[in-house]
Amino acid sequence: MDRHADPIGRMVAQLSRLPGIGRKSAQRLAYYIASQPEEWVRELAETLLRGRQDIRICSRCGNYAAMDPCALCEDTKRQHDIVCVVRDPRDVAAIERMREYTGGYHVLHGAISPMEGIGPEDIRIRELLARVGTEAISEVILATNPDIEGEATAAYIARLLKPFVVRVTRLAHGMPVGGDLEYVDEVTLGRAFQGRREM
Repeated sequence: MDRHADPIGRMVAQLSRLPGIGRKSAQRLAYYIASQPEEWVRELAETLLRGRQDIRICSRCGNYAAMDPCALCEDTKRQHDIVCVVRDPRDVAAIERMREYTGGYHVLHGAISPMEGIGPEDIRIRELLARVGTEAISEVILATNPDIEGEATAAYIARLLKPFVVRVTRLAHGMPVGGDLEYVDEVTLGRAFQGRREM
């Protein structure tokens, strides 16, 4: 097939492979890119490629970084005796936006999901256990998603950490700020009751 045939279609096909980008959004992006100067498009493509080539995975926490160990692991002002376990690097970014957590991280790069063929050996649980065994860690915060895979992963890790002298906590789940009881699902409401605290 002629490589010049339907360039917009080829762009749409590639852009729609991105998470959260449906066919219509991909088409809108493709037409936008097509309307830009070639130099701008080249710079975008080169920046994406260079960014991907420059990304390292921190050998300590597993976060994406430009250097190894990453800036968060090297930061002497952080409480490295507390480790927050998350599914992926974007979860680190979300917690950092909060600007209240000052501990360290451990990125699993996935969650246990038998349906998708992902077992404990496929994610960075072994590395977490090695850290807890060799570093002076006092608390492990399990901050995996509150879905089936996240709950299974948190329960599995908590079980493995039982023999260690370390406090294991789970992020609280409950009602969102500004939410109405009428619209909150039963599971979320149940967790809100379980996680209630004295005032």
